[in-house]
Amino acid sequence: MLNPPFFEITCVILCGGKSSRMGEDKSLLPFSFSNSLTQYQFDRLKPYFKNIYLSSKTDKFDFISANELILDENKDIFSPILALNTIFDKLKNQKVFIITVDTPLVSIESISKLIDESKDVDICVAQTEKIHNLCGVFSSNISSTIKNMIENDIHKIGYLIKNNKFKVIEFQNNDEFININNKNDYLNALEYIRKNYNYDN
Repeated sequence: MLNPPFFEITCVILCGGKSSRMGEDKSLLPFSFSNSLTQYQFDRLKPYFKNIYLSSKTDKFDFISANELILDENKDIFSPILALNTIFDKLKNQKVFIITVDTPLVSIESISKLIDESKDVDICVAQTEKIHNLCGVFSSNISSTIKNMIENDIHKIGYLIKNNKFKVIEFQNNDEFININNKNDYLNALEYIRKNYNYDN
């Protein structure tokens, strides 16, 4: 039996979104056998990474220690650029695998490919039918670009990517990269888990 991969980089799960299309905080919705979508994502990824953190605007999780939480310093503006700024203020001089809490189906094999392909670039993200701007490897080298963007009130991840040395890796399975944005997406993701992992729930 092959040993599972172990990645010598840190993973950060972004959990600070607004969840406006869901109508409630999707990060706290029950998922599969876990109490929440966040706990599912955290527990499945933790064995593979050197360190793992949650990025959030509030301390709303009861299954992690305080040192596994990176609190976004800006509570009023919902922007992944602000979250990344806080993350790299804490995690200096390293590469980090970034993934959102609402993409729980991305396989370890796909994550491994993104990490392998990221060696010679500052940002390496996934693409299926669209580019998944917040699923990939980000280097702390981009911190100066992030701070400049904040000063100029620019909050587009696409702008950040294009203004650094980047690579886009194509994947064929679009279902694997589904974003859980609404109730229908949520039910589809639960069905995908049930079918592909032979769960009965």
